[in-house]
Amino acid sequence: IPQGGSNITGQPNILARVGDDNITIEDVARRAEEFQRSQGRQIPPAMMPQLVDYMITDRAQLLQAQRLGLRVSDAELKDELQHGPLSTYIFPDGKFVGQEKYQNFVTQQLQSSVEHFEEQERNYILQRKLTALVTSNISVTPADIEREYQRQNLKVKLQYAVVSLADLSKQITVSEPEIKAYYQSHKSQYENSVPEKRKAKYAVIDVGKLAAGEQISPSELLSYYNQHKSEFQQQEEIKASHILIKTEAGPDGKVSAAADAAARKKAEDILKKLRAGANFEELAKKESDDKASAINGGSLGFFQRGSMVPEFEKAAFSLNKGQISDLVKTQYGYHIIRVDDKHQAGTPSIEQVKEKIEPFLKQQKAQREAEALANSVQSEAGSQGLDAAAAKHALPVVTSDWFARGDSLPGLGAAPEFMQAVFSAQEKSPPQSVGTQLGYVVFQVTGVKPPATPTFAEIRSQVESQFKTEKAAGMLEQKAAQISDRARALHDLKKAAKEVGAEVKTSDWLGAQSQAPDLGNMGGPASVAFAMKPGEISAPLFQGRTAAVLMVTDRQEAPAGDVVKTQDQIRDQLLRTKRQEALELYLAGMVKRLEKEGKIRKNQQQIDAYTRRSTLGG
Repeated sequence: IPQGGSNITGQPNILARVGDDNITIEDVARRAEEFQRSQGRQIPPAMMPQLVDYMITDRAQLLQAQRLGLRVSDAELKDELQHGPLSTYIFPDGKFVGQEKYQNFVTQQLQSSVEHFEEQERNYILQRKLTALVTSNISVTPADIEREYQRQNLKVKLQYAVVSLADLSKQITVSEPEIKAYYQSHKSQYENSVPEKRKAKYAVIDVGKLAAGEQISPSELLSYYNQHKSEFQQQEEIKASHILIKTEAGPDGKVSAAADAAARKKAEDILKKLRAGANFEELAKKESDDKASAINGGSLGFFQRGSMVPEFEKAAFSLNKGQISDLVKTQYGYHIIRVDDKHQAGTPSIEQVKEKIEPFLKQQKAQREAEALANSVQSEAGSQGLDAAAAKHALPVVTSDWFARGDSLPGLGAAPEFMQAVFSAQEKSPPQSVGTQLGYVVFQVTGVKPPATPTFAEIRSQVESQFKTEKAAGMLEQKAAQISDRARALHDLKKAAKEVGAEVKTSDWLGAQSQAPDLGNMGGPASVAFAMKPGEISAPLFQGRTAAVLMVTDRQEAPAGDVVKTQDQIRDQLLRTKRQEALELYLAGMVKRLEKEGKIRKNQQQIDAYTRRSTLGG
């Protein structure tokens, strides 16, 4: 079996294996950094096991897709690059940037090889195919819509008692012998929980700064333009807007004659208004069932032939600029199309594309210069020392303090490529260079601290906090259960809460989307209130660091007959929810089955150790 045999226990860098594919500490750290960059917040250390589980499920989907014979063609990959999230960089204005620019974008901006990047894109497409296969037969019935309408529009008033983990923690006192005894009984949790740390000195070569100082001559611009003229060729394209009236399928998945006639009638009425001078954008925002384009007045932007379904494309490309079509029937329903602009096929002049070429050439020059400079500094540092070699090229050298794999460093920030190289190098080994998102870093490891088990004195405050939290959690469950049991016995929530010193709150009318203090969103655990009768008392509900017991004081049913106004929106919401639930159920069963087959193996000892190190800042 590739990558180190079937047994992963005792391999400290491997957290799990799916099939023959390892999930390493570096993989998890990189995914955590990607989350932080995209969401603006860190994943709490305690959530690291869930992140590992997420990554296991992610890779298990690929294994299952391959088992089912799902494949991704080159044409599908190209379509994803042309119309997916990165299309503005790879196919700006619908035109391929060219192989050289494409390779540079992937290597410099995405810090990946083209092969790895395209493999990842194929994986995303495979996962979508598996999702479509699993959820294709999901449907929503009129009864489903009616039930959901009732749920969304039902309102309740509550009286509720709240117990807080934070308040209970303040009431807990623990003695020094108790803390030491807790430490001793949980000592294995802290084993090697102080992560490996290293010291290094390094010089950063910033490609962006070099590019800012590069000069591109007219002859270089012209030479590149002439060599890549075909890449700038403008295909015929149009900018269009549309208003879509969907034809809704029934429970059997088919569109009835009545539903088709109703959609056509609505579209005809809109078209009459447009012919009479009504504002296209306003009608699109109000009437179009394509909500993604409706918010932009129906605009679809520029697109080329082959981007739309055949009936839509044929009609759109036959219109003149400013012209509005008759009704156009497609598989989605009835469209009214307006062409807003047209670009004919042709090759733009060098002046028209100069602003696109110049930054690229500057970046290309800077990349070559940075690579050469990194090689020179590394070579010279081997004989003269890093400080002298960097000074010769006017590069400042940063001497770090101790740092762990997940830390950010001056001049580098979070740099997983640098960390991987530094933690793979030997102490005081010759200077090395590594490519990063910024450019290149020439570095030398000056110190190594292996993972260590902290003494009781070093983590006493953490042990005390964990001990108190554990005791408080037990008290939280006990007190919440006591309130619920006593309130039911006394038929009096206020009296039961008073006996244990819990606070009682009252609410105004609450719906399924409402927020209530200490209860959170009413779509969460507190949603049990919508199934309760006035005067009924709930079992304990747990929401984060609080527990609550509810009593419904009043109940307001949904208005009868209003479901028609929102049935389309409810149908879409339910369809998304049911598909997501079906997918989650399928994936959970898939993971269990693969675990049973031995295709998924978790290195729980190392996952626990990694979580402990993350908790302690490493």
